[in-house]
Amino acid sequence: MWEPQSRYPDADVISFDKSFDRFRVLGGIERLADGCRWSEGPVWFGDHRCLLWSDIPNNRILRWSEETNAVTEFRKPSNFANGNYRDREGRLITCEHGTRRVTRTEHNGAITVLADSYQGSRLNSPNDVIVASDGAIWFTDPPFGILGYYEGEKAKSELTPAVYRLDPSGRLDIVEDEIPGPNGLAFSPDESILYVVASRANPREIWAYDVVDGHKLRNRRTLINAGPGGTPDGFRVDVEGNLWCGWGMGTEELDGVRVFTSSGDAIGHIKLPERCANVTFGGRHRNRLFMAASRSLYALYVNTQGLG
Repeated sequence: MWEPQSRYPDADVISFDKSFDRFRVLGGIERLADGCRWSEGPVWFGDHRCLLWSDIPNNRILRWSEETNAVTEFRKPSNFANGNYRDREGRLITCEHGTRRVTRTEHNGAITVLADSYQGSRLNSPNDVIVASDGAIWFTDPPFGILGYYEGEKAKSELTPAVYRLDPSGRLDIVEDEIPGPNGLAFSPDESILYVVASRANPREIWAYDVVDGHKLRNRRTLINAGPGGTPDGFRVDVEGNLWCGWGMGTEELDGVRVFTSSGDAIGHIKLPERCANVTFGGRHRNRLFMAASRSLYALYVNTQGLG
């Protein structure tokens, strides 16, 4: 049974390099919720003081209240929702494995289908999603949700796994289709670089691309080689350009969140008792890191801010 550290600073927040020390505050890791089967896709709603996240195998999106600390079901069934984000108007954008689509939840609760096919073929199982400052929606589409019945419905893949860009006009384009298992993705603070997890590379890697004219990718390179057992999944970037990556594969040394500079240097680790799939920043000042781990949701205050 996991228990939070009783002493500050929390010994499970580990510095690999002294440059990480300035991100640590006198506060510890908190477990906010448990009882999930596979937690993913956390997204912060500051205007409602709540966090939503996906519990994929249980086919639901959960809601944690900052004000009451209560956990409730936001949506069930969720069509095996995975990644979530907010668009420029504050609406929820969701990747759904079960329906193989990307949707938008309007302010009145209605659901709009944004993308479910490309050139007449069904998408695989949209996985993770981000929204650029121009309103374009970028998402990854690996086949993970159609490989079996645990996180979706078993089906045949009709398209090569790819990264897509959905223009505000409604045009859907493939921007990259040579990534083995495209998974988590995020922009650098100025959106000049796109990072994507190649989750079927061996070992896993995080690739970086230059973003040209806001809609093309050039100059692919490996930013991070995860090494033996390293499993980057979902991640987010802070205002200084550091990458806070869900990490781990069932070993105590790896489970948690690993932090890298924009140059790809590992500078810190947040140790959790479970593999972490994805993270986001939230709270009033976006200085609280929320970590969606295997069965649980954790949080930690840090001395930086996530991108808005």
